[in-house]
Amino acid sequence: MAGKARSQTSKRGSKPRLLSKPKREALLARLAETWPEAVVELDHESAYELLVATILAAQSTDKRVNLVTPALFARYPHARDLAEADPEELEELIRSTGFYRMKAKHLLGMARALVAHHDGQVPRTMRELVALPGVARKTANVVLGCFFGVASGIVVDTHVSRLARRLGLSAETQNDKIERDLMDAIPRAQWNDVAHQLIWHGRRVCTARKPACEECALAPLCPSAELPSGGAGT
Repeated sequence: MAGKARSQTSKRGSKPRLLSKPKREALLARLAETWPEAVVELDHESAYELLVATILAAQSTDKRVNLVTPALFARYPHARDLAEADPEELEELIRSTGFYRMKAKHLLGMARALVAHHDGQVPRTMRELVALPGVARKTANVVLGCFFGVASGIVVDTHVSRLARRLGLSAETQNDKIERDLMDAIPRAQWNDVAHQLIWHGRRVCTARKPACEECALAPLCPSAELPSGGAGT
């Protein structure tokens, strides 16, 4: 029976089957029901803190970043403080997040740009944010969506990228194309919520190496689910 179920589903790693609009809407509704409390898990109290934390989260984990930022924000509570930081001291504070030299360079450049061009304040537009050193579209989407409530796009990290393909929301492999597919398929008002619901689901259920399909609330609608009986899409 298990072998038959797998034959009815798309093999993980192969080109995914895209969901029909009715199934996609049903899946997104179930995702929202499963993770109604999903929010960004980086600790922050200001747009500046969220921007810094998101830069640090690259190639790291939110848990690791949250261990580092209390001391970091105590030492550099505002962009003007960070802009004047000693590079070696900054590197030591963020060392455990990985790639600390590059991240320190980005943080210093970002903070100095905020002081020079934005009076030390975090801007509220995609164009201005991505012009800052070390700030790419994903980081800008996090800050705009989570702090300012501006839906300029959809955060596509490793979890969203993986789940978009597994769940049949996109057949693309490049993050910018995945984001475009998601933006076309999901109402704008839901962009921020769906992104974090996908991230939570990817961290807790649909993990990279061993997705818990038998425990997944989305499995009956998922074209990639591997179930012991009944297959996917039942």
